[in-house]
Amino acid sequence: MKKLIAGAVVASAMIALTGCHTNQAKQEETKEVAQLNNDDLYEVSHEGRHYVFDDFATYQSFLTVGETSYRKVFIGGGPKGETLVFGLTGADKKKMSGIASIDMFKGEMAGAESFYGEMRGEDGRLYVFSTLEDMEDVRTVGEAPYRFTQIAAGPQGQTVVFVLNKNNKKQQPVALMAKFKEMNNMK
Repeated sequence: MKKLIAGAVVASAMIALTGCHTNQAKQEETKEVAQLNNDDLYEVSHEGRHYVFDDFATYQSFLTVGETSYRKVFIGGGPKGETLVFGLTGADKKKMSGIASIDMFKGEMAGAESFYGEMRGEDGRLYVFSTLEDMEDVRTVGEAPYRFTQIAAGPQGQTVVFVLNKNNKKQQPVALMAKFKEMNNMK
């Protein structure tokens, strides 16, 4: 009888450990899926608020409508103390964590190797980025020390500033310019 009980305890422990391992694997898989959305980020300073998006369609909808259906708002959380608004997709609206725009903005998630970003400033300029680090620098400093500028090249005739860095400052950003045209349906 003691052997039967001991065997049952061991079997229960094995099942519990397997269940924990399965749950841990599911959590790691979910975390990995959330990190796949680190290839783009969009920011807009508008009417005293700073909006951030990790979804191009949500960003484009905001540019058209001026609002987002789903959002997380942080009063005083913006780069200059303004209200910070994260525009969310329907899939992200109930999440408490694992939202790429929030994680990238806070520096908790790195940008992908093929990162693309846009930042629309109150000055009417459209800044375009190939690295999240360059985007963070411009957000912090307020200006891009290295850049390639095209006047009236934006979708609504804005000045477009292609942000460069120490590594690529002497090259025309041909690939970034092509990506910008592709993203904004410009020929």
